[in-house]
Amino acid sequence: MSEETPEFAHAPGAATGLFRSLTNLFATLVTLAQTRLELLTTELQEEVQRVVGLVVWGLVSLLAGMIGLILGGLTIIFLYWETHRMLAAVLVTATFFLIAAVAAMVLVAKVNARPRFLDATLTELARDGESLRKKAGD
Repeated sequence: MSEETPEFAHAPGAATGLFRSLTNLFATLVTLAQTRLELLTTELQEEVQRVVGLVVWGLVSLLAGMIGLILGGLTIIFLYWETHRMLAAVLVTATFFLIAAVAAMVLVAKVNARPRFLDATLTELARDGESLRKKAGD
């Protein structure tokens, strides 16, 4: 009785081809992961910059409002005590409230205009998943 060997044992090129295919697949996956991580870090940096901008405009709005209130009160006490004290107080106070209102409107516009968090990364990952599903179906 002769001992039979499987066909693939006689084909060393098939094992090498399989190993090469697995290596290429692994290299592709690593490259894909690297690209997605780079996109993720870029989006995180953009989000941090956006948040810093929002905080700055929020502080400007708050500070201008507070200065308006303080100066409005001091203006009533010190400026034009004897003549036109109300007109001067109203004008100074209105100016700072106007600055606070503009800063608040800029802040609201920036908050409403923000893109979805990690939008580009999530879109690319969805495309990758769809591409892999199509290839798996072939």
